[in-house]
Amino acid sequence: MRHRKDSKRLSRQSSHRKAVLRNMVKNLLQQEQIKTTITLAKVSRCLAEKMITLGKKDTLSARRQAFSVLGDRDLVKLLFSDIAPRFAARAGGYTRIVRLGNRRGDNASLVILELTELKEKAKKEKKETAGKKETKKAADKKESAKTKKAEEAISSEVKNERDKEGKSFLGGLRKFFKQDKSE
Repeated sequence: MRHRKDSKRLSRQSSHRKAVLRNMVKNLLQQEQIKTTITLAKVSRCLAEKMITLGKKDTLSARRQAFSVLGDRDLVKLLFSDIAPRFAARAGGYTRIVRLGNRRGDNASLVILELTELKEKAKKEKKETAGKKETKKAADKKESAKTKKAEEAISSEVKNERDKEGKSFLGGLRKFFKQDKSE
């Protein structure tokens, strides 16, 4: 009997379920947002928030507990040095779920599971790259105009050469066959 066992089964065996949830949390901590189904997001949110709470403690035992779940020293270091300090003022609610719509193949409802406090550097980089893209687009337009002119010149030269050889494709073949008859 499974009385008082309130965790979601996710249609998987226990070992597979644990592995899926660990991988979801690893990806969430590395990329800071992931796209998944709503049930997986709700279940993995619980484990992710536990990991961030461990990161806020910043003790040796907390690091060991986080390593037992994450299994990656670099990720534990990232959690304790970068992610957890961002949430120092928060008492909970480290993640948010944003609904996207339904998946085309199986009509499963998709969501984005993301950390509520994103990196400030990432926000600044997005603004800077937007400005750089505008300048790149202008430069690309100039280059494309130059290349179009060059292509037109080349194509007109090729057409002139064809006209000199013969007016059609068969014109060149006629000359070839005439040579055979004369020999």
